[in-house]
Amino acid sequence: MSGIGERLVCVAEVATAHGVRGALKLRCFTERPENVVAYGPLLDAGGRELLRPRMIGRWRGGVVVVSENIRDRDAAEALRGRKLYVPRHALPPAGEEEYYHADLLGLRAVGTGGEERGEVLAVHEFGAGTLLEIGHDRRDSLLVPFTREAVPEIHLERGYLVVEPPPMVEAEGREREEPVS
Repeated sequence: MSGIGERLVCVAEVATAHGVRGALKLRCFTERPENVVAYGPLLDAGGRELLRPRMIGRWRGGVVVVSENIRDRDAAEALRGRKLYVPRHALPPAGEEEYYHADLLGLRAVGTGGEERGEVLAVHEFGAGTLLEIGHDRRDSLLVPFTREAVPEIHLERGYLVVEPPPMVEAEGREREEPVS
């Protein structure tokens, strides 16, 4: 089990069973799918150990693994859809100008003038670029492109980032003052 209060990072999900001896297909969320087995035991969302994976193959969505505690297809199928985590400290340091989504979540967001904008509620990847969801809650949130222009400063060690949403994003986020006919 991981340490109390330690941040867990989701690195994979059990896609399905593979074969009759308990192998699993993992859908990996890491840059290189095979890295999933290098981080140590894979945990559930509560920090309890689920698997000690050993890679035996690849598939188009990730890797195929076996684990000593999963002996047959039924046990493997019971894990279908389960998210798999590792403690944040198990991951290698991010490169310069690179960030793990888990490190951005919860950061305070302030405007360029120092005004409070909320916090990073989510990080979204829609294929055309990364978006940060910023706000106080999901009903009052703003999607900001994760670019140097829109997020000019990130201070992980101090727990905040600076946002300067593009004017179009700001305009769409405000309610209309005049009714539209």
